[in-house]
Amino acid sequence: MPPKKKSKADSSTTKALSSRKPPAPSWPAFASLRPESDLTLQEVVAGQIVTAPNFWTTTLCKNYVSFLSSLPLTTTPGKPKKGDAVRVNDRFQIDDPAFAERLWSDTALKNLVLGSTENDGLGMDETQRRELWGGEVVGLNPNIRIYRYSKSQFFDQHYDDANNVTLPGDPPVPARTTWTLLLYLTSPATGCIGGETVFYPEPEAGKKKSKEPPPEPVVVDLEVGMALLHRHGAQCMLHEGREVLQGEKWVIRSDLCVKR
Repeated sequence: MPPKKKSKADSSTTKALSSRKPPAPSWPAFASLRPESDLTLQEVVAGQIVTAPNFWTTTLCKNYVSFLSSLPLTTTPGKPKKGDAVRVNDRFQIDDPAFAERLWSDTALKNLVLGSTENDGLGMDETQRRELWGGEVVGLNPNIRIYRYSKSQFFDQHYDDANNVTLPGDPPVPARTTWTLLLYLTSPATGCIGGETVFYPEPEAGKKKSKEPPPEPVVVDLEVGMALLHRHGAQCMLHEGREVLQGEKWVIRSDLCVKR
């Protein structure tokens, strides 16, 4: 198992990029969304990984890839600071509370996470849901990140840190991030080969020093329009974004926020 490195919630590149404070993009409308009744959450690993297949339509993803290609992307340094994981990709980052709120409330995400739909797929009561998400979910992190991984680019094994944030409101809402949100816009169907997100479960407490082989990695393949949620912070699983072998991998990144 490689050294356990942290992404530090993009800390090194976050400061450099956010200091430029570009104007908020004119994000395309969320047209052609699937009916909420057609969407469910799937728990891939209990308490750790949840997906929402077909969260966005192929058409919407295609429109966003075309738009995102026009943004001023910055290539991350190939040699990270000590303690950071190696990450090579192109990215755009901006604090945009309005877009975060749109992604949360103008799609089915809010009702799926809060269990307000007729069948969200998790079958949990309110107490179980709060335990899963780490508290009372109040929205998404306004820090929006756009990732493009081209051929040979990747994100080495790492952990995602939790962060304290403040969501706009009257009054503002103090919050902390608990789960990473990744929205995949490309897949093998669009010509992107490789780039899977791979998680490495820890051995059970009594088996950490045994000679048994470690648990099998959990591989989440790219699917156009799929939303992937995974727990981060102290309980984050070691994970990586595999090297892209062909085409481009496009991802929209934010985080679930709970009240603190």
